[in-house]
Amino acid sequence: MKGVVLAGGLGSRLKPLTKVTNKHLLPVYNQPMIYYPIQTLINAGIDDIMIVTGGNSAGDFLKLLGNGKDFGLKHINYTYQEGEGGIADALSLVEHFADDKAICVVLGDNIIEGNIRQAKKDYENQDTGAKILLKKIHDPQRFGVPELDGEKVLQIEEKPDNPKSDFAVIGIYFYDSTVFDIIKTLKPSGRGELEITDVNNHYINRGEMTWNKLDGWWTDAGTFESLLHATNLVAKTGANKLEVKNANAAD
Repeated sequence: MKGVVLAGGLGSRLKPLTKVTNKHLLPVYNQPMIYYPIQTLINAGIDDIMIVTGGNSAGDFLKLLGNGKDFGLKHINYTYQEGEGGIADALSLVEHFADDKAICVVLGDNIIEGNIRQAKKDYENQDTGAKILLKKIHDPQRFGVPELDGEKVLQIEEKPDNPKSDFAVIGIYFYDSTVFDIIKTLKPSGRGELEITDVNNHYINRGEMTWNKLDGWWTDAGTFESLLHATNLVAKTGANKLEVKNANAAD
């Protein structure tokens, strides 16, 4: 399985900080934000990783991450997203990198306390289709919200006024190679973007979507409030960074 970190976008909700740098290079406690999704993948035993970035600060990722040596990696792959085409558009850029293999996609501003090792193993046993990770939160209307029937996902609504569950779809996804065929059929939303929720609903309509509940806390860091919240959580608990050295040995 290969790993993808999506770290493009303009980060407009974090201006003026993002007038001078990419959102994912901002600090979360004592590390740049981009470190956390990379560590999430490494802690799951995924060491072939592509970073999708964009904007005027794309070169700074290479300065910061280099070839991945600080993470114990042999190399890191990079690609560039032009414009603001959305998450699914950014994901379409990694088709050649995926090389018909399954991928684990992590949004660059998602930070978790624990790890996704069990979800990865469950998905590998699943063999095809897709898997999402869900977390019960108090304000799911800010995110994609699943309608559930037991273990079955009926649909996902993006930022609904009246959520049909108190779960949020967090920004970590597992997909088989057909994800790229799905993306090619999408039309831009009202925001002018290709939406990842539309990708997930395609899998649901095909009966090929499963889900795992994420243990431990989770937050995004795309607003001033959530960036501060993420910093405080990491400062208090250490998040998942201490697992990095032993992640591969644990598997």
